[in-house]
Amino acid sequence: ALGATREPSLSGRWLALISGRGGREQVMLLDLERQQPQPLLGLNRADAQPLSVSVDAAGEKIALVRQLEGRTELVLYRRSLQSLQPIAMVPNGVPKAVQLQADGRQLAVQVSRNGIWQVDLIQIP
Repeated sequence: ALGATREPSLSGRWLALISGRGGREQVMLLDLERQQPQPLLGLNRADAQPLSVSVDAAGEKIALVRQLEGRTELVLYRRSLQSLQPIAMVPNGVPKAVQLQADGRQLAVQVSRNGIWQVDLIQIP
């Protein structure tokens, strides 16, 4: 009943994925113990295209690479605060794929810089 799904990220009891319904895609978070999706207020935007998603083992932090208004950005969502925080690529680059560490303290992101793929490790405060 999820429609088309892709980019799964499994951590503990949490499964984050990108789900497509009616021509648009959004991030979903499933609690596998309760077998139900969790609300992600403020994360999904109708004008954003999610590309890659990752969740930590607590189900609290979700890292997301998305396209918005012609640019690709990396954002970190905190479920308890329902807050979205952009994470800058330093030096500048285009993020493609992201993976959160299980404890939510660090993420690895695949970044394109001048046509060369690199992996950045970013500490999360």
